[in-house]
Amino acid sequence: MIRGGKSYVSSPPAFSNDAKRLLVCTGNTVSVFSTSTGLQMGSLEGHVALVTSVIVVPAPSPAGRILCYCWTASLDGTIRYWDFSTPELMKTVDVRLPIFSMVIPSLLSQKNESSEKASDVFAYISVENIRAQETQPKALRGQVRKSNLTKSSLAGGVTLKETKKPEYITISSSGEFFGILDKQKLHIWKVPEIESERVVLKRIDLHHTKKFTVFAFHPTQRIVAAGDVTGRILIWRGFGKRTFSMGDGQANGRSTNFDEDKPGVRGNDDADNCSTWHWHPHEVNCLVFSSDGAYIYSGGREGVLVVWQIDTGKKKFLPRIGSPLLYFVDSTDPSLASISCADNQIHLLKMPAMEMLKSISGIKLPFSPPEAVSSLCSGCIFDQKAGVVALHTENYGIQFYSLFDDHAISEVQVCERNHQPGNEITVVVTQLALSVDGSFMSTVEVRLPEEDIGGLVCLKFWTSDSQDKHSRLLTVIYEPHRDSDISAVAFRPTQLMAVTSSFGGDFKTWVCGNEIQKGEVQNTGWTCYAVGSYKKRPMTAATFSTDGSVLAVAAETVITLWDPDRNILVAIIGDAFAPIKTLSFLGQSGYIVSASRGSRPQLSVWSLSKLSKLWSYSLQIEAVTCLGDPSTFAVLALLPKLATESQGMALGGRDGAILAFDVNKPDPMAVWSVRKAEGGALAFLQGSPSRENFTQGKTSRGLLAFVNGDHEYVLFDPYSDEATEHGVAHRKGLVSEETEKYGYSSVYGELQEFNHERNQTAEIIIAPSEKPWATLFSGSSQTLPPLTKLCSAFLESLLEKRTAVVE
Repeated sequence: MIRGGKSYVSSPPAFSNDAKRLLVCTGNTVSVFSTSTGLQMGSLEGHVALVTSVIVVPAPSPAGRILCYCWTASLDGTIRYWDFSTPELMKTVDVRLPIFSMVIPSLLSQKNESSEKASDVFAYISVENIRAQETQPKALRGQVRKSNLTKSSLAGGVTLKETKKPEYITISSSGEFFGILDKQKLHIWKVPEIESERVVLKRIDLHHTKKFTVFAFHPTQRIVAAGDVTGRILIWRGFGKRTFSMGDGQANGRSTNFDEDKPGVRGNDDADNCSTWHWHPHEVNCLVFSSDGAYIYSGGREGVLVVWQIDTGKKKFLPRIGSPLLYFVDSTDPSLASISCADNQIHLLKMPAMEMLKSISGIKLPFSPPEAVSSLCSGCIFDQKAGVVALHTENYGIQFYSLFDDHAISEVQVCERNHQPGNEITVVVTQLALSVDGSFMSTVEVRLPEEDIGGLVCLKFWTSDSQDKHSRLLTVIYEPHRDSDISAVAFRPTQLMAVTSSFGGDFKTWVCGNEIQKGEVQNTGWTCYAVGSYKKRPMTAATFSTDGSVLAVAAETVITLWDPDRNILVAIIGDAFAPIKTLSFLGQSGYIVSASRGSRPQLSVWSLSKLSKLWSYSLQIEAVTCLGDPSTFAVLALLPKLATESQGMALGGRDGAILAFDVNKPDPMAVWSVRKAEGGALAFLQGSPSRENFTQGKTSRGLLAFVNGDHEYVLFDPYSDEATEHGVAHRKGLVSEETEKYGYSSVYGELQEFNHERNQTAEIIIAPSEKPWATLFSGSSQTLPPLTKLCSAFLESLLEKRTAVVE
């Protein structure tokens, strides 16, 4: 089983002492990346919940920079000590409370370096008080607690602060101060010179009229800066002189007058003065002082890194990063720093020029399109042979991501437009399709109208390299279906042909003008080949059969079958309850699966030879995929909301299930319950992962890929015992519908099913069939004789023949 697609930006990363490695919190693990190549070198595995903090133990001297030790904290309630060069777990401290943030002041302070007896190491942690939550729902759930890492225990009875929810802890680079934000308040504690479990920490509070979002300490002076939701940055100088002094009016060897005027300071706050800077139009997300204290780095939703000079307030910028900034982290190397962005990327910067050296790109996180086009947007698309998934990005692009190697391959900019985070979205990529070999791609972009004027639908065809997925634009078609939106795009497996269906009541097939010669496309262009429609009904879905001989187009609730070469309607399959949104052929088996959504959702399996429905379920289906066996398939289904609400504890937060079916049996062969199924995708990958011993020496027939709504994914072999162990059979609530009967079966009942794979070596008597009607309708629908010939043979086969009597 392979897991991936974790967020790289859930917590701030940390540099190693030699700045050659970057430790990144990725889900339940900590991934170690090389800063020179941007590739992953290893991981720290052991936590069973989200890792929220990683702290590298500083080297005591320049010669000790080769030491590779770190502390990690997690929502599983444990603090762990690692040697990340091996990697090896060396110690575990269980506090039995979910930890949201952690700081260790003694690691940054050099006070006890010369002491003969090593003192205990204490950590200050922000935890969630689950016990109070269970007994009192409205109680304060966030707590700042103290933990003795040496004795592996919590400091009994020491709670520094209670808040409505757990808050992030920020510490000064000297380890002398740390604090948290609580709405319009900034709480700052001074770490005592001699730490013990019962020592009392002094605290000051700084106030503001707006809600704080982030703050930072100056490395050498008593200066603290904080950003708020309006984009302002407040800077307090000389904080804590009254509270943190020795009490005799002496601070730093000189007399201090506490009654002097304090410009900009609110009320009785303990600070000399407070100044305000304002450039960011939105909230400030990251705020850090430079290592020498001469500059402040700030960033926010607009995707611009601002560098402020402390003394003058002058600023310079690193613009067009393309995504909101979350964290800025300095390294021990003054020429290297990192910024973490909301699009799941970490950029390594060359300082002080602020040039991007490398980017560590995770899978793109999902985003919400405008409500006006949300129903038009398709989900993830897979290159099943290469093990690659293509995802929509917020900046009008498509990301190709390797599921086997868990890293980004390339990104295609579909719409050449400078994306500014926070601006109103005016262009959305709604549809995406890949050819079977991955060499061609089609996209549909919709430009939203402004005040009901200027809307535009654009269809584009691209050619891409099958290895690195670098794409080149071939053809642009404006308004391919007049002023109607496109509901689906699909490529023909065997030829350079594609189909688009529209809600305007028609579908179009497109062909490529020239073939690819010697790896290069020569004057290639896509043109319209044919147009089809059925009773002017909206066309809601379209797909080709595996061999490319049949084109299936859903006209709302019915499925129409076409000959794509001659553009002739071949057959029509019965009625569904609601408009069909998904169509999928099951290999060469002669069956097709449809899925309808809405108030009457339905999963149906149809027989092409009988032109009728075999069976169906009333299920909300997110995705359908054919498994390795042509007669088996899997679907991603959403559990009913009533079931998830009433059985929330029993389901463990799971809101969906992967169901594996044999086409001839309505009962699922296997069921795996999953989380975050809404917005998820499913595919059967035919390639092989590059990771060794995945199947422990056994040859896999393929892997089933599940991508959830947060773009986290898991790959597993649905035929192995491993998949069964990780799955939870949950068939409650799956009630099969009574299948409708059509034609002959509605009058005389179902015909006998024949197993064509039975043992043919048994001795049988060969004789003419007495029931020719049993095989009369066998075969593909497009090869059957016309009804005028079938009727006479069919009626004659039903007449009873009289036995001849010899007198």
